[in-house]
Formats: sequence, structure tokens, C-alpha cells
Amino acid sequence: MTLSYQPLAARMRPDSIEHYVGQEHILGKDCPLSKALEAGHLHSMILWGPPGTGKTTLAYIIANSVDAHFISISAVLSGVKEIRGAIEQARQQASLSNRKTILFVDEVHRFNKSQQDAFLPFVEDGTVVFIGATTENPSFELNNALLSRARVYTLKSLNTEDIKQVLIKALATDEVLVNRRLFIAAENLELLAMLSDGDARRALNFLEILADLAETDGQKKSVSDKMIYAVATQGARRFDKGGDIFYEQISALHKSVRGSAVDAALYWLGRMLDGGCDPVYIARRLTRMASEDIGNADPRALQLALNAWDVQERLGSPEGELALAQAVLYLASAPKSNAVYKAFNAMKHDVKSLPSYEVPLHLRNAPTKLLKELGFGKEYQYAHDFDNAF
Repeated sequence: MTLSYQPLAARMRPDSIEHYVGQEHILGKDCPLSKALEAGHLHSMILWGPPGTGKTTLAYIIANSVDAHFISISAVLSGVKEIRGAIEQARQQASLSNRKTILFVDEVHRFNKSQQDAFLPFVEDGTVVFIGATTENPSFELNNALLSRARVYTLKSLNTEDIKQVLIKALATDEVLVNRRLFIAAENLELLAMLSDGDARRALNFLEILADLAETDGQKKSVSDKMIYAVATQGARRFDKGGDIFYEQISALHKSVRGSAVDAALYWLGRMLDGGCDPVYIARRLTRMASEDIGNADPRALQLALNAWDVQERLGSPEGELALAQAVLYLASAPKSNAVYKAFNAMKHDVKSLPSYEVPLHLRNAPTKLLKELGFGKEYQYAHDFDNAF
């Protein structure tokens, strides 16, 4: 029976690997994870990937496939108290039914060091099999001790075909949608899948909203492309201020400018602005690019970057963003040189690694008679007294 009060994404959650869509790179026939599940062998793991790629679903499926007791806690809402409660449940399961317990921790990167340490001993002694889900790079966010005891599996954004499979199955099997006789033409289904940005949960949420907005067309309810655009383009694209995607996108912008890839540089600027990145942060990074990658090959680049920064702070959006776009295109098109950057870094290395040499006497000023007697400024040659001031 369909629990109609549940969101569509919850109603469509698959319960077996056969119905799971995507992630063939870790669940393919000869992949280590699929082999472990076939053999009924459990190991602790961390599922790392963007939202809507099936991390929680995969954890449920793993528990079902090996008939393990499943405990789910959220690092956003839970603390050491909840971890202790989960461990007590796991011990009861082991003593009463001899069942393994999977402790699933969603958003595990939000646990601090002491919270991560709280369940580490119970992972080590086998009280629980730990499965963590995170959207952030685990090598930065999780303790080394925990990382060493869990295998990391990287989940990828779903492609358009994967999302289409999810949507087609929902239209064909979900009782609520079937009863509404919802119809979406093939080209509009393709559009909806594309605008879902690789996120299955987002796609199903869009579909659920569209089911409410659909217009009656004879015996069925139809969804137009205008409705899809209206629903699917209201929110920002995938972006997380201060998270992995944030740094990946600024890296893509910087490397596109450095590589003189004009269209790519403009695209990544657009993605960051669309995702809600502070334009002043972008302006600051463009100023860095002007010095690091262009330098004296075109000194005007630095001034243009500063001008764009000034326009952004004075006028805001959208005028400031247009100035940023102008700067990005100029920087990407400009000749490149990292000579200043390399020389500056070499100088810093020398300053740190070599002795603190004194200033040579001939380069010192001699404002007093005593300093002159000590030889300060002696033998200094004034450049302007020579041909070409050299």
C-alpha cells in the first residue's frame, strides 16, 4: 500500500540493488562492493557524493541485503547521547538475535572530533558496522582514525538517462501519480531530467509539484515545458558556500582563465553567481589571477580587475556582475606570464631559508657624521649620473 502522505522521493526509494539506479562504477558486476554484498560480507564505509545520488538509499539496501539491523542517526540532530543509545541497541540485537547492526550516520562530516571518537571503539570491536554519508571531502572532514577503518566510495551525480529512468518508473508505478493520470511528453521528460542537475531527489520533488500544477487534457493531466521551466529553474543550481563544490568551481574558473579558455571562464563565472557566491569574493580572486597568471605580460589586467571590483562594490547587481564578466573575458584573453609569481615565491623561500644578511654599507643612508665615518653610503653610485641612468 502506498503511503500517500510521504513525499514522492520517499515512496520511490528502492529496496534492492536491482532497482537502484546509477553508480555502476561501484556496483557493477566485478566491483568490490557488489562482490562483498553478494557474499554477505559487511565492512565499514563512507559514501561520499553530491545530494540526491542515493547515499541513504544505498545504506538501506546494504542493510536489507545482509539482513542487518539498521540504525540511522543524523549528525545534524544527534550527539554523543544518541550514539550511546545506538550502541546499546546494537548490543541488544547481538545478544538477542545474533544480528549485525549497521549504524548509518547521515551528514557525518558535521560530527566534531569528540563525537567521531565516541563511536570509533565500537567500530573497531565489531559492535556496529559503520556507514557514513557525506557531501564533503572525507579526507578533510573526518578523523584519520575513522578514515583508516572505513572504505570510501565516491558516488557521482546521476546522468540525464538515469534521472529519466527514475521519473518513468515513478509515473508508471506510484499509485498517487497513476491515479492522477499524469502525462509528460518524451521531450518534456528529457527537459525535466536535464534540469534536475543530477539529483534524483530533486527530480522527484519537481515531479510531485508538477503533478499539482498539471492541466486537465481529456482523460489525463498534462505537463507543459513552460510549467517545467517555472518549477525547475526557480532555485539555485548546485553550489555550497565553503564546501567542495565551491572550491571546485573557483578552481575551474581560475584554471580556465589561466588556460585562456574564454567561454569556459565565462561559464564558471555564471555558475558561481547563479549559485549565490559573493561577487566581491570573485572580484578578489580575479585580482589574484591578474597578478599570478598575467603579471607584467599585460599590466592593464590588474587595473581592470580592480576596476571591476570597484564597480561591484559601488553599484552591486547586475551592473557589478557585468563588470566582473568583462574582467573575466579580458583576463582569459590576455597574454600570460607567471614570472612575477615564480620570482616572488623564490624570494620568499630565500628569505626564510638563508641567513639574515645585513644591508651592505654602500646602500645605507648616512644622515649623521658618525655614520659617514663608519662608511655608511660610501662608494654608492647614483644611477642618474650615468648614461641611461644605469
